[in-house]
Amino acid sequence: MEWNDLRVFLAIAREGTLGAAARRLGQTQPTMGRRLQALERAVGHTLFQRTKSGFVLTDEGAAVLAHAERMEDEALALQRQLTGQEKQLEGMLRITASDWFAEYLLTPVLAEFSQRQPRVIIELLTDSRLFSLSRREADLAFRIQPFEEPDIVSRKLLRMPYGVYVAAGQPAPEAGDGAGMGLITMDTAFGAMPDVLWLQGMLPNARVVFRSNARAVQARMCVRGGGVAVLPRPLGDAIEGLQRIDLGEDPPTRETWIGYHRDMRRLARLRALLDLVVARLAD
Repeated sequence: MEWNDLRVFLAIAREGTLGAAARRLGQTQPTMGRRLQALERAVGHTLFQRTKSGFVLTDEGAAVLAHAERMEDEALALQRQLTGQEKQLEGMLRITASDWFAEYLLTPVLAEFSQRQPRVIIELLTDSRLFSLSRREADLAFRIQPFEEPDIVSRKLLRMPYGVYVAAGQPAPEAGDGAGMGLITMDTAFGAMPDVLWLQGMLPNARVVFRSNARAVQARMCVRGGGVAVLPRPLGDAIEGLQRIDLGEDPPTRETWIGYHRDMRRLARLRALLDLVVARLAD
């Protein structure tokens, strides 16, 4: 039984298809298939049921999954511990943040850091999913909610102000009405976010005309006259063609948190970046 085969098995179990698992590991689909067959021969059992919709774990596969995940945890812990002891300011740092936060707040800080530490390579991920710090999917994460994962060191970085925006020159609606106005807001998966509920409460007679999980996309739709949007002020104030309006009270603020795995706390390049981020962005 080869550990690399178990990594292939874990990727297929998590992604559900050979193609998606291959992309996750940077392998080819035929290679993934061959490694899975080798593992099944080694353990003497079929680990997945092949269906039209993807790969489904068999009972034997489910048993292997629990052990493989524990093996992965130990391998990653070893990797984190060794990496966390590196003292040199060179190598890779993988960071995850929302798209607008990365573009409007992080990029200037990262540019300054790159000038100071040219031997450190920054990889910035703006996918909407929460990357795992324990699995080294990211080394440093910025989120709008506290970290709940065990072994994560985190702190509140800043309190983000929000504003209400319409296209420049567009009449501002009156609070408590909104009749005839369109709302630009988060997608339904984030429909319970404080700013979404606040906007609907302030303009109860307005109708939702556009939803997106990307704040920058909401801002661009707002510039085109698509409707009223609540946006983080560093984003809304920076975009030409938007005007911030007053509905009688400010939208609720949100906190931004920064976190990393505790095994990485002695990593010199991570500490250097953390110090700069806190110096430039922290309240």
